Amino acid sequence: MTGTTSATSPILPLQTWSWQGFPIRYQQAGQTGAPILCIHGFGASSNHWLRNLPVLAQTNRVYALDLIGFGLSAKPAPNDPIAYTFETWGEQIIAFCREVVGEPVFLVGNSIGCIVALQATVMAPEWVQGIAMLDCSLRLLHDRKRMALPWYRRSTAPLLQQLLGYRPFGRFFFSRIARPQVIRKLLGQAYRRAEAVTEELVNHLLEPALQTGAADVFLAFVRYSQGPLAEDLLPAITCPVLILWGADDPWEPVELGRALAEFPAVEDFIVLEGIGHCPQDEAPELVNPILQDWVARHCDAKSAALQ
Repeated sequence: MTGTTSATSPILPLQTWSWQGFPIRYQQAGQTGAPILCIHGFGASSNHWLRNLPVLAQTNRVYALDLIGFGLSAKPAPNDPIAYTFETWGEQIIAFCREVVGEPVFLVGNSIGCIVALQATVMAPEWVQGIAMLDCSLRLLHDRKRMALPWYRRSTAPLLQQLLGYRPFGRFFFSRIARPQVIRKLLGQAYRRAEAVTEELVNHLLEPALQTGAADVFLAFVRYSQGPLAEDLLPAITCPVLILWGADDPWEPVELGRALAEFPAVEDFIVLEGIGHCPQDEAPELVNPILQDWVARHCDAKSAALQ
């Protein structure tokens, strides 16, 4: 079982699925084995799993989709009619499982993709066999978490969010971010391995950001300080949960993330030394075998229980 791919990963054939009348891009590899569905983080897309899909496909049917509002999926105006919330994306994931995959899946999420996976599982647990969470978003700017901060730090983020709500300022702010040099700098913060920040990766993030509607989706989500936290959803999860975390994640500190391991559904909390916020792309040679072994172990246990 190999755990690596080439530095430049081939993009799989474009596939489109219609959800609520909107085109949704997804990628698929592998013909046999238990299905795995990969869910990207904020500002990313299914291309963030290109170093995983070919390897996971050696043992499983594996899918990755672009959440509505991201990647090459449709980007309708916020609340017209799509609200960019975890409930919306959870509904999208479950509909994809029903209409495209056709059987219960193992969900693998990165960052906010972990919250989406948890939300989908709470909404329709019969469609999820297990959840692997990679550097779960702790949502430190959530209204409830901000209340625990000193007053002088509590007001900074709401002020910026209010300014971003002024459309001309928000769009100007986004235009300053959606540039190759800025994306490269942000990735340099998120990734510990400098060599993993390639031109290919920068382009994968930049291309969708230049599409019509991308700015409005970005602004809608950065002003979204409500909705569920991982600790709200995990108590309702009954399927097995695996957590992987980059030890050098600057955005979601591993020491704060360890608290999630206390929930009964969490089987293991694995720290990946020398890795940042996106371990699936930064260190696929570590992540892929862990995911394959975890899925295989649960499939074997299920088969044994049925005998």
